Amino acid sequence: MRIRLAREGDAWGIAYVHTESWKTTYRGIVPDHVLDFLTAESRLAQWEQQLRSDENDQILIVAEDEEGKIVGFACGGKEREGQLTYDGELYAIYLLQSHQQSGIGRQLVERVVQHLQTCQIGNMIIWALERNPACSFYEKMGGIPVHTQSIRIGDKDLVEIAYGWSDLASFEA
Repeated sequence: MRIRLAREGDAWGIAYVHTESWKTTYRGIVPDHVLDFLTAESRLAQWEQQLRSDENDQILIVAEDEEGKIVGFACGGKEREGQLTYDGELYAIYLLQSHQQSGIGRQLVERVVQHLQTCQIGNMIIWALERNPACSFYEKMGGIPVHTQSIRIGDKDLVEIAYGWSDLASFEA
């Protein structure tokens, strides 16, 4: 397994992991009609744009298997909403179901945390759907639920939880 910075040409692999992870993780949580129409093609432009971004405070990293296939990714940077007292944010972390619970997720989070620390950002949050099985993953890494908010996906009202780490200097994955 190799963890590296994302580069030009990775957008398709990232979009694939993004959509397939949604389909396996959020089935039964997010309305089926939303998941049934998710495709890598529908997310491709988003990730191509992200890869062209020159935001120095953001990082996008991928996990590759032995054949060089992208099986996971994570991204983070400055906190985006400004409603909480956190400066950094783990924007997203997704792994194909076949590679979950293998330690790759921890490695991805560690790389985002290292980047935030390099940017002099000392704390972070991540938003997760309340029923997302990954909530226990965030808690095991020391994330504390600090806020909730409603979010509408498709025709369903859901709850998001913000998990916070108030001191990245003591972060342990």
